[in-house]
Amino acid sequence: MEVSAQCAQIPNLVFPGYYPELSSDRIITMDWLPGFHLKEFLQRNPSQEARDKIGQALWDFYQFQVHALRKVHADPHPGNFLMRDDGTVGVFDFGCIKEIPEDFYVNYFLLVDKEVLKDEARRREIYTRLEMIHPSDTEREIVFFSELFQKMIDLLTLPFTREEFDFGDESYFSAIYNYMDYLYGLKEVRESKVARGSRHSLYVNRTYFGLYSILSDLKARVITSEARTQGMIGLSRTE
Repeated sequence: MEVSAQCAQIPNLVFPGYYPELSSDRIITMDWLPGFHLKEFLQRNPSQEARDKIGQALWDFYQFQVHALRKVHADPHPGNFLMRDDGTVGVFDFGCIKEIPEDFYVNYFLLVDKEVLKDEARRREIYTRLEMIHPSDTEREIVFFSELFQKMIDLLTLPFTREEFDFGDESYFSAIYNYMDYLYGLKEVRESKVARGSRHSLYVNRTYFGLYSILSDLKARVITSEARTQGMIGLSRTE
């Protein structure tokens, strides 16, 4: 109820009303939302305009949560959304909400700043804070894993560096999947004796990758600029 109320002002999103007085520990009573799950929606051959509007609404929804609320609906699989021909989308199932600690948030999104990442010492400091590299690592391990992570970061943060991004670009997702296959095939990765990455990053990475997957299926063209994100953050200041 809290997240729904905070996000209700984002254009083209619809949330069901919940009824505590008709609910219990094992039953949740809420409004019925009309719409179609992703596969059904795509079978209706929706217009590119509707795809783009839904894609933009989902992008704005997640950017607002992450950057303004510091918590996020961390289960973005297609079954939790209902899409309509007019470009609106219903959102439900808030059973997995991840709160994002401030120190993690600051360091995680420094990885989008290309100027910061040009500074080798600063980059290593951020990687260490995010537990991507560890104080016990040898210099060889630091160099090896830093290069792997940098390539992955460059790929995954590409939409954040553009004014607009076409999630229908199959070559982009092919590059991601090919690189993931490459990583899984590396002996050094498979046999690493320490976990790589903060436990918080597991939720946030999973959230963004789930979002990317839905936007890819929609073949949505989305405004992903920093100005758009700042506009979303500004919504929380107008309440």
